[in-house]
Amino acid sequence: MTTRAQRQPLSLRVFAIAFLVFWMLLAAFPFLWTLWGSFKVEGDFFSKADWANALFGILTTSETGGAFTGQGYSGAWIQEEFWRAALNTLLVVVFVVMVSLTLGTLGGYALSRSSERYAFWLLIIALIFRAMPPITLVSGYLPPFFQYNLWGHLPTAIIVLVAINQPFTLWMLHSFFKNIPKDLDESAMVDGCNRFQAFRHVIIPVMWPGVITTGLFSFLLAYNDFAVTAMLLSKENQTMVPKIASFLGTTQTKGNVMFAVSAVVSVTAPLFLMILFFQRQIVSGLTAGAVKG
Repeated sequence: MTTRAQRQPLSLRVFAIAFLVFWMLLAAFPFLWTLWGSFKVEGDFFSKADWANALFGILTTSETGGAFTGQGYSGAWIQEEFWRAALNTLLVVVFVVMVSLTLGTLGGYALSRSSERYAFWLLIIALIFRAMPPITLVSGYLPPFFQYNLWGHLPTAIIVLVAINQPFTLWMLHSFFKNIPKDLDESAMVDGCNRFQAFRHVIIPVMWPGVITTGLFSFLLAYNDFAVTAMLLSKENQTMVPKIASFLGTTQTKGNVMFAVSAVVSVTAPLFLMILFFQRQIVSGLTAGAVKG
């Protein structure tokens, strides 16, 4: 018995594979080009005379003795202390994800099991809050932060990012909990568990794909944020994305553009690895949230 794939014409399969390869190369080209250019000097990668200089590294060879150089990475990470921005980003991301998931799981579970009318209106208010541009919310936080000397510190940015991210986390986890039958809660409580024990020992193990998916989206929001961290953090406490912008703001200094290029690669590469590592959890989590249990 032949499968559907085997019954398809060979020409159609070849065309489909060729199209997928072409699309993947087209989508990955900006990152691959930036990765290649990060090992060149500024005169080659941004050459106006001949774009081929970025491929062959003529000036890179004459200035460094080789076709590739790591000056951009050493300048960014050591000279400009990009490692400090990476550490700040790690702290912000870890605490934003932990707090968002803790509050989101508890709140989403409570709202999904509540039969009160206010549960619906709380979700609507959260949706309206999430739809607002983050920059408008940050401007409202600034006066009290300046008044109480809270501006410029990492906990301040963490609090605001959690506030901005929480409506999304609440809605996403609420949808996952709604798809879990209430019979599981009731069966656990019949066996002697209270509400929290049923939530912890029965519901959460079933919810892991949804929790991981929501945590990854929370991670991406905090990791890629620019508006909040740029406005609320001082120069000493910058995260990676605003730090890259500071490199681009000093383009008159030779080498700073290549610091930015190397930093962009450093920021983007972990995202590729993370998506590749968690791709199954992301797909299963999104599927779990879309299919009625």
